Amino acid sequence: MEGGNGGELLKTAPEKEKKEKPDMETEQKAAVLDTEQLIPTYFHLALPVVVGSIITIVYNLADTYFIARTNNAMLVAGVSVCSPLFMILMAFGNIFGQGGSSLISRLLGKKAEEEAGRVSSFCFYAALAVGAAAGALMFLLRDPLLNLLGASPETLPYAREYGTVLMLGGPLIVVNFIHMNLLRCEGMSGLSMAGTLIGAAVNVILDPLMIPEMGAAGAAAATVIGYLCSDLFLLAIVLLKSRVLTVRPLFRVSGAGIRNILAIGTTAAVTNLASSVCIMMTNQQLLSFGNDKIAAMGIVLKVAMIVNMIMVGFAFGGIPLFGFLIGSGQKEKLRHLLRFCLSFICLLAGIVSTAVILAAGPLVSLITPNAGLTALAVPMLRWQAAGCVFAGMVMLLTCLFQASGKAGPAMILSLSRQGFVFILVLLTAVRIAGYQGILVSQFCADFLSAALALILYVFTVSRREREP
Repeated sequence: MEGGNGGELLKTAPEKEKKEKPDMETEQKAAVLDTEQLIPTYFHLALPVVVGSIITIVYNLADTYFIARTNNAMLVAGVSVCSPLFMILMAFGNIFGQGGSSLISRLLGKKAEEEAGRVSSFCFYAALAVGAAAGALMFLLRDPLLNLLGASPETLPYAREYGTVLMLGGPLIVVNFIHMNLLRCEGMSGLSMAGTLIGAAVNVILDPLMIPEMGAAGAAAATVIGYLCSDLFLLAIVLLKSRVLTVRPLFRVSGAGIRNILAIGTTAAVTNLASSVCIMMTNQQLLSFGNDKIAAMGIVLKVAMIVNMIMVGFAFGGIPLFGFLIGSGQKEKLRHLLRFCLSFICLLAGIVSTAVILAAGPLVSLITPNAGLTALAVPMLRWQAAGCVFAGMVMLLTCLFQASGKAGPAMILSLSRQGFVFILVLLTAVRIAGYQGILVSQFCADFLSAALALILYVFTVSRREREP
């Protein structure tokens, strides 16, 4: 097993049962998450995901920090408009990473290890192929795409430098989300986190070396090299330590299995794609108020990720356990876990978002020495952080729907707070309040999306889970 990296949460049938039931050999070998210690198991799975999520912030903040040190607002804005490109690549990774994770966790709950291995192989190779295709397509449409994302004639050269390297590294970025997610299904959240840490450390080391020489292209190159190092580490863990996951070309996955991966994975991917569209529309609305507003918003969105990624970690960290409980039919434990997670995430989001609101000035000043950008960014950041409790509720219930295989409700929520709800609020608020309307849009969208999430839970999950 995996020792201190998560293996203690995986149990096999006792030797006594093996002797009494020799015909149940497959069941006895199957790994089972420890549901007798439900809350400790949840934290053991979720905490490494949270740390990994915080490390992901380092990936994003490192580039912004070192680029902001140049005190070139056009360079900052040019790199900021490329944020949706990364989210698009992340979306493709999540199709197979989170879609595969949801299915594999339920298969392990049913003790179907062989099928879980085939699913992991399919997800790995599909992600490589899709990442290459997505990167190539974005490169062919590079300038029109960057203009659509909000690049102006002044910022386009910087956006082109950064975006080109990111697009060429597409396969390395997309495939990173596969084993990072799938290893958690076997309880190896610690090793998954270590892979993310390695990539972030490489990025932080390379940024100050490459940005002075290569500018925006150097920042992107440092990011891509970091992902390559992370990919190699996670691949080694799969080859050396995993009992279930494999990269052998085993493509015999049932049609129903592929549809399940795509249905659930697409809901996860839609979140990232919708976020990209929302950032694009926000940049387009801010463009009429000046490039400095786009630069400030680029910094704010990176800082706001501190709270959001913590919520993402605790929400998504529970997916393997949610899926396992659903697959093994343990309804009462599932209800107990959900109640705890909802209370915990809301409390934590309230504490962290309050801290960010109070410390908005110093947090922004840590990233940029530009006093003008800091003055613009502080009120933006406070409004971004204000709705984090509502955002945490949406994230958790979205994860529950994904783990349950309920693609419809998951898709609706994935398209809500950073999708159709946000877009409707943004367009309405801009017409009513102009620039100030842009600032308050995310808070309003978070509140409305949380109300929608609770309604969907009551009508699609809560009623069924109360059944015996």
